Amino acid sequence: MSTTVEQSFIKHFQAEVHLQYQQMGSKLRNTVRTKDNVVGSSTTFQKVGKGTASTKARHGKVPVMNVDHTPVEVTLADYYAGDWVDKLDELKTNINEQQVVAKAGAYALGRKTDELIIAQLDTSTNYALDGTTALTKTKVLLAFEMLGEADVPDDGERFAVVGWKQWSDLLGIEEFANADYVGDDQLPWKGTQAKRWLGTLWIPHSSLTKTGTVRFCYWYHRTAIGHAIGSDVKTDITWHGDRAANFINNMMSQGAGLVDPAGIVSMRCLES
Repeated sequence: MSTTVEQSFIKHFQAEVHLQYQQMGSKLRNTVRTKDNVVGSSTTFQKVGKGTASTKARHGKVPVMNVDHTPVEVTLADYYAGDWVDKLDELKTNINEQQVVAKAGAYALGRKTDELIIAQLDTSTNYALDGTTALTKTKVLLAFEMLGEADVPDDGERFAVVGWKQWSDLLGIEEFANADYVGDDQLPWKGTQAKRWLGTLWIPHSSLTKTGTVRFCYWYHRTAIGHAIGSDVKTDITWHGDRAANFINNMMSQGAGLVDPAGIVSMRCLES
């Protein structure tokens, strides 16, 4: 048998973990501002303020906008997700145990990525009403107005993440769920559970923070949250003869930070 067979297996396994992480592990990673290949224990995202245009006299100097730049530091942390795969157990099962472990590790890291992002969303104090009512059309439109008043760009980079109860509430809003308003291609039950409405991609999520009977939901622009990646998902497979098993370890180094509070509106919703 070729001595390179084991290396081929390891590379295939690593590719499987990375693929599963990208496709199914994290729902929110692609909705925020991301900086890859960070070197060091932290990195900085720049929050850029608004500029003002003005006139100048003939032959005079062009006025300087003096746009404010506010650095936001994001600290990275290391996360691990590992498990054992017994060599002889693989002979007694009809499933690909290594693939199961690959998916489990990728999903665990994906949930951690979303947890980091959600923790930063939770620091937002820009509320659209309180948590005494469910997610209603009135609350949605108020949040829509707040984003507009804050000059948050309507450029296709807006996202809204809600709990599954709030997704059900949205299905009760005719303008969200009726093909007469959104078109047949944007019906919420077609394809994946995500859809565009009001220039925003709406995504249901099972891990949003819930305090008592209040679920924290958010409407935000991609640039409002910074997600730093020191090391993307990596996999290490080590054979332990004393256990007759492989230890499969998945790991990553990531962090998240709130860059622009004005780019987030918190929709707190009653959920019994």
